[in-house]
Amino acid sequence: MEKPILNRLNQNLKNLPVYQPGRPIEEVAREIGLPVQSIIKLASNENPLGPSPKAREAMAQAIHDVHLYPDGNAYYLKQALSQSLHISPNRIILGNGSNEIIEFIARAFVTPGSEVICSQYCFAIYPILTLMLGGKVVEVPARGLAHDLVAMANSVTDKTAAIFVANPNNPTGTLESTGDLERFVDSIPPHIPVIIDEAYIEYLLNPAPLIDRLRAGSQSNLFLMRTFSKIYGLAGLRLGYGMGDPDVIATMEKIRQPFNTNLMAQRAGIAALGDVDHLQRSRQVNAAGLEQLASGLRELDIEYTPSHCNFILARLGDAARIFQELQKLGVITRPMGGYRLPEWLRISVGTQEQNDRFLKALGTIV
Repeated sequence: MEKPILNRLNQNLKNLPVYQPGRPIEEVAREIGLPVQSIIKLASNENPLGPSPKAREAMAQAIHDVHLYPDGNAYYLKQALSQSLHISPNRIILGNGSNEIIEFIARAFVTPGSEVICSQYCFAIYPILTLMLGGKVVEVPARGLAHDLVAMANSVTDKTAAIFVANPNNPTGTLESTGDLERFVDSIPPHIPVIIDEAYIEYLLNPAPLIDRLRAGSQSNLFLMRTFSKIYGLAGLRLGYGMGDPDVIATMEKIRQPFNTNLMAQRAGIAALGDVDHLQRSRQVNAAGLEQLASGLRELDIEYTPSHCNFILARLGDAARIFQELQKLGVITRPMGGYRLPEWLRISVGTQEQNDRFLKALGTIV
């Protein structure tokens, strides 16, 4: 039957790819007929320790107030971030996960026919939002599995609307050196926004100090993104934030919907920032888990990429098949075919027991 209404849809959506997240435990349990409790998920780069005990307590207390709208400007969370990061509150914008921050950036800068530069094997949301808004994606070939920052800088034209760099990068786990990253940022004309996605920065012992430039107010085209979904263990609450020039932030605030960060997320975020012990423990567990997974993959003679995140990328040949076989054994991972890496499987770092179970399951398959 003909459906004329389809002709009225935004035509940019016609061939737009759909982002495929890691599969939830409940869905896999129903599909393969296993109890939910018997399945482990190492697919979405979540903190296996869960949230901070202080954040849990804050969420429990917040239940009593969920009949009220949250603070639309998230004043106290911005103050907590300001104190933690030593950056003024007017340089901070909050989002429903850092994905919404990416959408703010795209809506603020991308126009039909403009160009967005990103790397091959970049986070899928950058090109999706660019295409949705009628922009053109300029994908720069990777250097191995890492960004080629020189080539990205050389791709700038008078049509360039924005440049995205994730450091460390998802899904590859690669890290650009501080020197290379700073030279890259310095090489971009000051009218072109440079967005550095730092979703995994808390796992680094010595991260590039780009935030110092924002503190000093020395670079108005630099924008940083971070999230509470990874090391803070609050992925289910959807809370992220961006940092940039106050005038740029003020413009993005016009795009942001009222109450985009919920009451429970705001209070949990404040509590999570105050729990340094949980942050340090999460970092230690992740470092040990990365080494455990890397050692196990070496024993199985499987190629992998050294990772600076909370996941590891392993080259398994027919990764889609191995993903399915692992699911049958109650282990959810993430195949990388959607990133045009069909031979690779991404495995999130779990607890010691979860990592061991994955390696044993993988050993029975390969």
